[in-house]
Amino acid sequence: MGHDHGAPAATSGTLSGGYRNRLLWTIGISASITVIQVVGALLSGSLALLADAAHSLTDAVGVSLALGAVTLAQRAPTPRRTFGFYRVEIFSAVLNALLLLAIFVWVLWSAIRRFSEPVEVKGGLMFVVALGGLAANLVGMWLLRDAKNDSLNMRGAYLEVLGDALGSVAVIIGGLIILFTGWQAADPVASIVIGLLIVPRAYGLLRDALHVLLEATPQDTDLGEVRRHLLDEPGVLAVHDLHGWTVTSGMPVLTAHVVVSPEALAEGSESYAELLGRLQACVGDHFDIAHSTIQLEPEGYGEAAGAVHH
Repeated sequence: MGHDHGAPAATSGTLSGGYRNRLLWTIGISASITVIQVVGALLSGSLALLADAAHSLTDAVGVSLALGAVTLAQRAPTPRRTFGFYRVEIFSAVLNALLLLAIFVWVLWSAIRRFSEPVEVKGGLMFVVALGGLAANLVGMWLLRDAKNDSLNMRGAYLEVLGDALGSVAVIIGGLIILFTGWQAADPVASIVIGLLIVPRAYGLLRDALHVLLEATPQDTDLGEVRRHLLDEPGVLAVHDLHGWTVTSGMPVLTAHVVVSPEALAEGSESYAELLGRLQACVGDHFDIAHSTIQLEPEGYGEAAGAVHH
């Protein structure tokens, strides 16, 4: 018999839910930066500024995806969706990563073309617009500074803004080089730098999101250690079919079949509910897994039922 311990309440939402207003502010900032940078790119002829504008646009789209995921994740579970829409946050993180990689490909291709077909760039205007973009991105980073540690979805949103801030720094440097030296190639070089800044964080975000979607064991959970803790409990003979995965950021789940001795449930010993509660408390206290399902089995039950143990 399985037992649900510490299941998340329907109204509790996800770790990202408390940051909806900050996401809204970040979307507004990113959208404003995009408009300013596009105008500045058209007036100055800067590819780097246009690349940074495209990056800002993905910020706005990516953070909007994050906000939509947060909103959906607040919906209560149903009989057909017992975990609600929590997993939508992870899909949002995947889309964020794919958007970033698409921008990288476009920036790299455009920069290579600019080397063979140079365009005169107004370094001063490029510098001023990029400086304003950096200031706005720093505000966005400040808004999401706490949220990034609570959720993969929020981490994706923060990384979007951080990457754009670093991109603005590259544009500022490129603008200064053109302004003081006249070296026009600084513009496509800055564009390539912006593209290269995108790749590592897009890869990391995609890797972590796929880890969750593949229902791999949470990265901070050692199932071998979980098994050892359960086996140390009085009356436990064996542990099999032990599985752990993550529904969404901050919501690890664990299931296990625990074989107990006849003496553990003999008359005069602790009750079934007490034993089960003790085992789930072991998992919750030592490994911070509130949502666990543990099935207690008498010795020899698996062999009699023909079960395949893992």
